[in-house]
Amino acid sequence: MSELIVRWLGIRDYAEALAAMQAFTAARTPATADEIWLLEHPPVYTVGVRGHANAPDAIGDIPLVRTDRGGLITYHGPGQLIAYTLIDLARKRISVRDLVSALESAAVDLLGQYGIQAYPRSDAPGVYVEGAKIASLGIRVKKYLSYHGLSLNVDLDPTPFQAIDPCGFRGLEMTRLADLGAQVKVHEAAVPLLASLMAQLGFEQVDRTTHELPKSLFQNSIYRTSL
Repeated sequence: MSELIVRWLGIRDYAEALAAMQAFTAARTPATADEIWLLEHPPVYTVGVRGHANAPDAIGDIPLVRTDRGGLITYHGPGQLIAYTLIDLARKRISVRDLVSALESAAVDLLGQYGIQAYPRSDAPGVYVEGAKIASLGIRVKKYLSYHGLSLNVDLDPTPFQAIDPCGFRGLEMTRLADLGAQVKVHEAAVPLLASLMAQLGFEQVDRTTHELPKSLFQNSIYRTSL
């Protein structure tokens, strides 16, 4: 049996969330439950390990954080749903590719529920609608333990994307649910995304309770699920 804890974290500083994911991953044991964290970030650019060398400390008045995920530069801000997947891949008997596919499929399924036809691309991880990118992925795996995950554009201000080549693709158009006729908020989109992601990863909700993490991480309500 494996368990999944789901945490709604609200708006959290990116560097704080990154440190919490790293600490959680370093401290977990084979008995530690997997977790999914749902949240938003204040405005921030992040760049994966391949882009560290040439990255500035800020773009305009928005800070840039060098992070340890895969991929290149992207933007996060309020109105973008973040799903961080802290999963023991060996215990789940899934590969990194399986996790990426689960994240992409969950986003495609969510968008389909709003009548939006979306699709992944084999040459560029993420989810697209008519050539424009609506969801980005970045994963880090250490000793078969994953963290980071997916960002889905719901109703964020897209202007900061214009200052970068999103995910390293010059001229890549970004889109959001708000541009596609779905007038929803982040917390509303989080519910069907979570349901689809849990189904993709083989988790079934069995009860709900309340739990507190150490203050060095976060304090939040959880869903506890079993496989």
